[in-house]
Amino acid sequence: MAKFQVQFDSNKCKGCELCHAFCPKGIIVMSEQINNRGYNPASISRQEDCIGCQSCALVCPDGAIAIYKEDESQ
Repeated sequence: MAKFQVQFDSNKCKGCELCHAFCPKGIIVMSEQINNRGYNPASISRQEDCIGCQSCALVCPDGAIAIYKEDESQ
């Protein structure tokens, strides 16, 4: 099974929670930290459970989420 790395640009995130609502695995949570825009940005709770569906990245209105497939040859 492929592993994926989800990266959030916390300074772009406005905490709209769309990514949280659309994640089929329920692994996106809102951080307790506040970003430089005054919002609680999204983060991931269980990176290892990500299936790489990109639902979160597709619905993000600010382009704050990127998903990368980890290199399996390492």
